[in-house]
Amino acid sequence: MSKDIRIKKGLDIKLVGEAEKVTANATRSNVYAIKPDDFHGIVPKVVAKQGTEVKAGEPLFYSKSNENMFFPSPVSGEVIEIVRGAKRKILAFKILGDQEQKYVDFGVKDPNAMNGDEIKTHLLASGCWPFIKQRPYDVIANPDVAPKAIFISGYSTAPLAADYDYVLEGKENELQAAVTALSKLTEGQVHVAVGKNSNSALTDLHNISTHTVSGPHPAGNVSVQIAKVDPINKGEVVWVVNPEDLVIIGELLLTGKFNAERTIALVGSSVKNPKYYKTKIGSEVSSVVYDSGVHDEGNIRVISGNVLTGKNVKPDGNLGYYDNSITVIPEGDDYEFFGWNKPVFNKISPSRALTFSWLFPKKKYELNTNTNGEHRAFVVTGNYESVFPFDIYPLQLLKACAVNDLDAMEQLGMYEIAPEDFALTEFICVSKQPHQEIIREGLDLMLKEIG
Repeated sequence: MSKDIRIKKGLDIKLVGEAEKVTANATRSNVYAIKPDDFHGIVPKVVAKQGTEVKAGEPLFYSKSNENMFFPSPVSGEVIEIVRGAKRKILAFKILGDQEQKYVDFGVKDPNAMNGDEIKTHLLASGCWPFIKQRPYDVIANPDVAPKAIFISGYSTAPLAADYDYVLEGKENELQAAVTALSKLTEGQVHVAVGKNSNSALTDLHNISTHTVSGPHPAGNVSVQIAKVDPINKGEVVWVVNPEDLVIIGELLLTGKFNAERTIALVGSSVKNPKYYKTKIGSEVSSVVYDSGVHDEGNIRVISGNVLTGKNVKPDGNLGYYDNSITVIPEGDDYEFFGWNKPVFNKISPSRALTFSWLFPKKKYELNTNTNGEHRAFVVTGNYESVFPFDIYPLQLLKACAVNDLDAMEQLGMYEIAPEDFALTEFICVSKQPHQEIIREGLDLMLKEIG
């Protein structure tokens, strides 16, 4: 088993607008929103109807497929609206937050004195179970299937990603409590990956196996680390937890409170003062974005998450459940005359044809959302393999997903990957194909047909 994970294939996208390591308290959001779509594959059944007063940690809904899996309110307040879409699909629960927060008391727990079943029951009842995801399929973990290992990536290589070393500073007690609890849920190990020469709070924890990671993006993606340390075969399950979610789980165990506080990075070239903010899951992005000020307010794209995998939200939208950054970049609604036929100096490209970013590997770019081309059929260029560190043929796997070929998807390594692992191939795709969407649909088909 490798303790040192070195990735050579990939591409670092260096952008203007990195967050300064200063943390401020975000303006208190009036309305918080929890969107069931953030929990892929979950069909919600309403617990808190419109007009209900809830405490922080009290369930808003539960999963139709598992009535013991609850999804809690991040704050105390009144459920003022349940937003519905086509066929009455629930799009969001909106909560008007109280000035003084009230918490459900789940009781202080000692993870060292609990067994696996007690921990599992406690995490399900308190609403912390949705923080645990699984591979394959990149969905919320099935509590009835024990994992062969648990992976935590404390090293993020995505563009303008939050620095975990900074965000987790001083959270050692919460992290240790969470890791101890998780170690009771698997017969295997809890694998934690940190950056080389890292000063992370994760490195000195007990009950873990630590790995150091180096290399370009997507070296920080947990799927890459799983593939290098303990690859997934058919019939096997691995659980995955984000470091910032460990803090919430740990605080629940130590205090008995579901505290949905999160330190997020406000980043991007359109932000005047990019820095870190303390806010809560589901808060309005405007409570953070406009506090730091933006350039050209009428021509910006606000993204909950990073530029490769995040979701486009309106300025009055809300922070995604799993996101720890908000990115603001210029809207790419302008077009260059003969842009395809001129030397390019201000964009990133893995190609050397009329592009020069390879000459300046440390240069930071101010990119917008323009795709610089239109959707077309797959063009075989061989570029995907240069940024894809898995032992998988990416183009062939994408085509297998596009035509719903389950046998080919299995043989080509579909169990190992998640949509985020194809963000880079999507970024460099000359055909402008939606790789992450194709992979997501392929994973959903496999989950439905194979399970």
